[in-house]
Amino acid sequence: MQRDTAIVIGAGVGGLTSAALLAARGLDVTVVEAAHAPGGKMRQVAAGTAQIDGGPTVFTMRDVFDGIFEACGAALDDFVTLRPTARLARHAWGDARLDLFADRDASADAIGAFAGADEARGYRAFCAEAQQVFTGLDRPFMRSQRRTPMGLAWQMGLANPRELITKRPFETLWKALGEHFRDPRLRQLFGRYATYCGSSPFKCPATLMLIAHVEASGVWLLDGGMHALARALEALAVRGGAQFRYGEPVREILVAQGRASGVVLASGERLSAGSIICNADPAAIADGRFGAAVASAVPPTDRAARSLGAMVWTAQAQTSGFPLLHHNVIFSDDYAAEFDQLAAKRLPDMPTVYVCAQDRDGAGNGPAGPERLQILVNAPPIGDGPGFTQAEIDTCQVRMLESLARAGLSVVLSPAATTLTTPMEFETLFPSTGGALYGRASHGWAASFRRPGARTAIPGLYCAGGSTHPGAGVPMAALSGGLAVDILLKDLGSTYRSTRTAMPGGISTPSATPRDPMAGVTGSRSSPLSAASSRPITS
Repeated sequence: MQRDTAIVIGAGVGGLTSAALLAARGLDVTVVEAAHAPGGKMRQVAAGTAQIDGGPTVFTMRDVFDGIFEACGAALDDFVTLRPTARLARHAWGDARLDLFADRDASADAIGAFAGADEARGYRAFCAEAQQVFTGLDRPFMRSQRRTPMGLAWQMGLANPRELITKRPFETLWKALGEHFRDPRLRQLFGRYATYCGSSPFKCPATLMLIAHVEASGVWLLDGGMHALARALEALAVRGGAQFRYGEPVREILVAQGRASGVVLASGERLSAGSIICNADPAAIADGRFGAAVASAVPPTDRAARSLGAMVWTAQAQTSGFPLLHHNVIFSDDYAAEFDQLAAKRLPDMPTVYVCAQDRDGAGNGPAGPERLQILVNAPPIGDGPGFTQAEIDTCQVRMLESLARAGLSVVLSPAATTLTTPMEFETLFPSTGGALYGRASHGWAASFRRPGARTAIPGLYCAGGSTHPGAGVPMAALSGGLAVDILLKDLGSTYRSTRTAMPGGISTPSATPRDPMAGVTGSRSSPLSAASSRPITS
């Protein structure tokens, strides 16, 4: 019997997840990717002789990936080496330093020593609220298909959608943090979690405090860096029979008889398929970059609603003075001014700087000589507009280094061993984004409901990736790939088993009797169908 065919456009985390799950389900899967390696934003960048993670650096929500691998009859630990880290990150304000830990009591003790007993109690209250928000939204929203506010309230078992107010969607994160912390440095630290999805803590809803709970629940370091996860997902998909074609940009998505029917590559070659999952930013579809026939498949993206972009230095460099951990954040003195400048499409005068010391472990052990670094400063997403002048770029680098120096960190950047990626380069890599790295910004209570879902207006065409529901970040992008697969299999009807999508973790390994590859990812038992029944990049 002829197998159903699927094409996945893009080998980012969402596309890789989709490919692996579809291949495990028996579909004939081809992945076409414009770059020459998998990962999308989770790519490696050459800096001198070194290969350095140039995208997300923080691995959380391990259960999502355990579920994906188990759904494909494999184990995550057989593909990557993961080591939990006790210290989540080191934070600095000038000479003052504060580490957060995977152990909540250790973090509370550190905060008490840093800012006093009242702030330690505020931290515990904040953690309890963040956990409550996460628990309330995890299955009904993040691991389920996109919903309306009314639908989410119903799924959460609430009698009235206004009861969602207990999750603080109508308050800003910054305001909510003021109820827990008097020390402005702690408010700044936990407000930074808004940047995990490219947003401002002064504009995003307080529900984003759930990100703090996710990180405090466990951070792992990967041997080989985060790009090793992309390679592992690629190997998982190949194990199931998926084929990968790199260096093959897609010029057009074909439509025949009202449904997606294949793609045309930049070379002119045509590939046919019954279903297509597009792992590009949906804005690229709406902008006509995949042809006029599918431009109406998704709504256009308002440029004003874009998330933050970034200036990202990947370097092999000598460091001294500051005891780096794997993850480090050096804060600016004026957070409000920093975000005001970003909103005005300017690079910050004195930026907050994120430093990933990729060769260091969670305790800070690392090489004595030059080490691999990713250094990130938030930037406005104007890569498809005026961009930045060379003078502005040079000034940004000077001020970044000055920010590090104020905390005692000296970094010697050699032009021969440093690569800078700006929003202009990110726009080239990820068209129609302007260099925005997280899709739509999570500003306002309704922003999360405005992200595109997996289904498009054209039958047979689906979307996956960090710019779609449920949102930005490596685990969210993976969840989006699973959600796209879930809808695709349902649309195929009784040929395949599918499931409601709610995602906790434990997945049953497929046996001789086919099981739904999403059964564990979603947390629902498989049921036959008789008809159409995912530090980030952080700073």
